[in-house]
Amino acid sequence: MVIKTVLTGLTALTLTAPNGFLAPIEWGGGPLTVEALPRVVYTAHRGGALEVPENSMSGLLTAYRRGTAQVIDFDTRILRDGTLVVMHDDTLDRTTFSTGPVRALDRWDWLGVRLRPGVTLSGNWRPERPPTVAEVLDRFGGRIMLMLEAKDPQSLKPLARLLRARGLTRSVFVNSNSPAVALRAHELGLLAQLWRSKKQMRTDRPEGWAPYVDVLDVDYKARDSDLRRAVNSGIPRVWAHTVTSPGQRDRVLWLGCNGVITDAPGLLSRTPVKKVKKVRKTRKAGVAGAARTVRALRRPSGAG
Repeated sequence: MVIKTVLTGLTALTLTAPNGFLAPIEWGGGPLTVEALPRVVYTAHRGGALEVPENSMSGLLTAYRRGTAQVIDFDTRILRDGTLVVMHDDTLDRTTFSTGPVRALDRWDWLGVRLRPGVTLSGNWRPERPPTVAEVLDRFGGRIMLMLEAKDPQSLKPLARLLRARGLTRSVFVNSNSPAVALRAHELGLLAQLWRSKKQMRTDRPEGWAPYVDVLDVDYKARDSDLRRAVNSGIPRVWAHTVTSPGQRDRVLWLGCNGVITDAPGLLSRTPVKKVKKVRKTRKAGVAGAARTVRALRRPSGAG
């Protein structure tokens, strides 16, 4: 194990988490965990892909420093030597200056990859190496809740080892589109998140996932009835993806969702929630739950 120290005058202090792993100094008494989340949660999807370069260290750091989201999301892939890296696609073509499958690279090849910032992004972003998962966990783990999508199901065991070693099993949601993968994540002692598409939600019966899913990640484009069924499933957190406008956010909150996953966390954080007329036909119980959600959003910062 690598031991790091903080030098204060003539005294060397070793900072460790309860399990012995070195803890970032910002943790104080321990890492931030899921229990600290507010009632309504904003998640910066890929760091906020309409505002920063997606899945980049600079983008994730910007999202963290801006403080417009309580959770930061990123995607994971596995290289041929087992190294876990941050990348959405299974090829390098769309977001980097390189081409070819991600899985064909090893950790040394990864050092030569450079992200290509999107031309539509505002600001002055430079090409940079995409991070490894370990680097993101070491930089942000315990300071803010993280959400990672395990694009390769075989990465679950090495992901679990990384999270356990850093004391982050209650600080990182592990996301997948597969109920079987979500169940496996739960069995490994991780926070399981399950995302579903608009089409899948038409036939889903999410109440069956309540024993092992911590976050149900639903498509904001789904029908009102499908969103209500998700909200009433017994799963404690139902967050809608991928929201890009205040209107989309307002609708899902008034239908009872208690979080949004957004490419534009800055825009949403500075735009007040408005009542959505279309949802007035919602059942009384649903309206009451939605009203509580919106009231929580309107509270002053730090309340609740």
